[in-house]
Amino acid sequence: MSLSIPEITLNDGVSLPAVGLGTYKLKGNEGVNAINHAIDAGYRLIDTAYNYENEGTVGEAVRRSSIARQELKITSKLPGRYQEYDKAVTAIQESLFRANLDYYDVFLIHWPNPKQDTYVEAWQALIDAKKWGLIRSIGVCNFLPEHLERLEKETGTKPSVNQIELHPFFNQEEQRLWHKENDIRTQSWSPLARANDVLQNATIQKIADNHNKSISQIILRWHYQLGAISIPKSSSPKRQLENISLFDFYLDETEMNILSQLTRPDGRINNQDPADYEEF
Repeated sequence: MSLSIPEITLNDGVSLPAVGLGTYKLKGNEGVNAINHAIDAGYRLIDTAYNYENEGTVGEAVRRSSIARQELKITSKLPGRYQEYDKAVTAIQESLFRANLDYYDVFLIHWPNPKQDTYVEAWQALIDAKKWGLIRSIGVCNFLPEHLERLEKETGTKPSVNQIELHPFFNQEEQRLWHKENDIRTQSWSPLARANDVLQNATIQKIADNHNKSISQIILRWHYQLGAISIPKSSSPKRQLENISLFDFYLDETEMNILSQLTRPDGRINNQDPADYEEF
């Protein structure tokens, strides 16, 4: 069984599926098999990163897949230690070599690392790599509005997406509104809050019971109706299929508000505040 996932068009004309597969910790042959199960189920967006050390796994899954490369959307990310321009260019090339791919559909700066103050030159490297045909769409992760404004001011190019921590316990309302006003698409990492206590939440369970759906499906539908592209990770074929079976029901305004009101001031999973968190 293969499901069709709606597509969302970015500000540069590239379109991405509304739900993709996160691949953190999916490695080796087991990882390849898990990714291929997801592709067979209907996933077309696969998210990896240089620092996940599994770009090779993703690339091998692409090669083994019966789906043509041009039908898949592959994302990777630049680590903080390679944000200087020349290092960033080399890292993008190395990232493609690892995956044995000719291009990435999306490439992101993983964190702004503002104390290092090199994210603008990293962004220029992504701009140039796009001109060279190595990347189709360029974006960022975990950037605050002040970082995003600086990118556009200093280079004239705004990101197509900003991938941020987003789940019912941390709904990022202000950040999402800023993205919408500035035509940057929100992507959600850890959309299920890494399946911590959110999957036992009685409030969400009540909504799930009303729709005869799982808690995960309710949360991922919430992301979709917020306009966010979610990338839940799962190696289970059953859960993978469940996570994209979202498009035959609708959450009403009251249900959406109930989910959004679960947010907490300390809702971040690992207290990774982009204003000062450093990732290398």
